[in-house]
Amino acid sequence: MSNIPDDLSYTKEHEWVKDIGASTFRMGITDFAQGALGDIVYVQLPKVGDSVVADKVCGEVESTKSVSEIFAPVTGKIVAINDALSSSPESINADPYGAGWLADIEVSSAPEGLLSSDDYRQITA
Repeated sequence: MSNIPDDLSYTKEHEWVKDIGASTFRMGITDFAQGALGDIVYVQLPKVGDSVVADKVCGEVESTKSVSEIFAPVTGKIVAINDALSSSPESINADPYGAGWLADIEVSSAPEGLLSSDDYRQITA
């Protein structure tokens, strides 16, 4: 069974998001997603300063099995990316909710349409 922390919000596309303060949300892909992908070998992230729109593609993850699109969980501006993933993309497999985070997004309004941990558990069951 996948690890689904209760303190995060989720998308139907298997991204997670956490409010880290100052109208900024950290995003990544879920434990369920990394498990389905297999060994991650490459990550293409948006650039700092890029605008992203909720539910629209903002990057991709390549594994030994496939290439999968990353969808922005919220609308806003990228204010930080996890540079460590360029040399260690496998961090997403090892620690999807910690060292494997993808980007920080600054938002201008409260995100809508995110799933609670209980709702996300239902779609991954």
